[in-house]
Amino acid sequence: MHITILTYGSHGDIRPYIALGRGLKQAGYSIRVATHAHYQPFVNQYDLDFADAGGDPRQILASKEGQNWVESGQNVFQFVRHVLAMGKNVMNPMLEQAWLACQNTDAIIFSVFGIPGYHIAEKLGIPCMAAWLQPLSPTREFASPAIPPGWEFGSTFNRLTHNFISVLTWLPFRAVVNAWRTETLHLPPMGLRGPLLRFRKQEIPIMYGYSPSVIPPPTDWPSLFSVTGYWFLDRDDDWQPPADLVDFLEEGPPPVYIGFGSMPSRDPEALLDLGMKALETVGQRGVLLAGWSGLKHHGEQPYLNRDIFIVEAVPHDWLFPQMAAVVHHGGAGTTAAALRAGVPSIISPFFADQPFWGHRVARLGVGPKPIMRKNLTVANLTAAIRQSINKNTMRQRAAEIGRNIRAEDGIARAVEVVKARLG
Repeated sequence: MHITILTYGSHGDIRPYIALGRGLKQAGYSIRVATHAHYQPFVNQYDLDFADAGGDPRQILASKEGQNWVESGQNVFQFVRHVLAMGKNVMNPMLEQAWLACQNTDAIIFSVFGIPGYHIAEKLGIPCMAAWLQPLSPTREFASPAIPPGWEFGSTFNRLTHNFISVLTWLPFRAVVNAWRTETLHLPPMGLRGPLLRFRKQEIPIMYGYSPSVIPPPTDWPSLFSVTGYWFLDRDDDWQPPADLVDFLEEGPPPVYIGFGSMPSRDPEALLDLGMKALETVGQRGVLLAGWSGLKHHGEQPYLNRDIFIVEAVPHDWLFPQMAAVVHHGGAGTTAAALRAGVPSIISPFFADQPFWGHRVARLGVGPKPIMRKNLTVANLTAAIRQSINKNTMRQRAAEIGRNIRAEDGIARAVEVVKARLG
């Protein structure tokens, strides 16, 4: 069977789907990953076929609209408004490109942003499956990840938030998607409820790539919804860490990692200064990630000083277990890596599902309460670092969750689900 995996987003968003595709290929499937052209070398590195599905996440996040989107925080209305502003420029060509990228395949697996795959599968008359990293299906047990954490008003409210978000995130794009459905796919337009609320009725299977130790499967989900465990893409066997980083780690106690992944910053130097001052106040060494944030090595020297080391990119599965704590933005992939490492997470969310993961980490007892990025200061970051490195119960709980996750095989379980649902 030939399967196309349609996915969009940052490098961290794409990684789990490369891991999933790799596992499916090892199980005998032919796999094509349809995503941004920027990731073609990344996809091909793992001997997976590639198709250009349009868009460039770097340009999107670097644009004025992208910056506004990232800064929308927990305001779901602002989030949708800024996505819509970006969508006017990028959505039409991406829909057309997604259609081309999914030809000549037997089934489609799609991410949250890859939901055009659902419409394409309908047109092609082939099976499809959602593969998501966030618990987006309606349930009475917790509210939608898009709702500000702390809004706890009972089981009925919880389920309504999922339905509300499904409709809210559909309506702004309804005209564009329906035009594509009618003009390109020659399908009837969809109504006000949108695609997400049709999945249960149409028996569209969904598998969730996170650990049941982190979010247990809700008891009111049907059997078609499966929580498999995380889809980790670990470093290659022949990968070697930078010698100067190894030397830095061996020269002192475990440092604190600070990195915000793909999240852009309007003032990266101020963010760097904030992190350095917090580490200095605590008396803690640090490893800082450059990523897309705008932070760079100072010339060829990765050391900012004897206690601070800047890295461009290092595999989380190698680095995080050597850290005293991990400060990050709360992206699903980075959160997963920190949890598996068994060290406390200090999450400073920007937007989207990041506040949800921040509060989930705090509720699990493996990190302090999250600090929204716009509210991050030297004082509250210092306090969070102190709590993470000094609170024994937090460190023990983080180690326990890490052991549970390391005992799981999310890829193997996902392959079983695909075999059962798609054949």
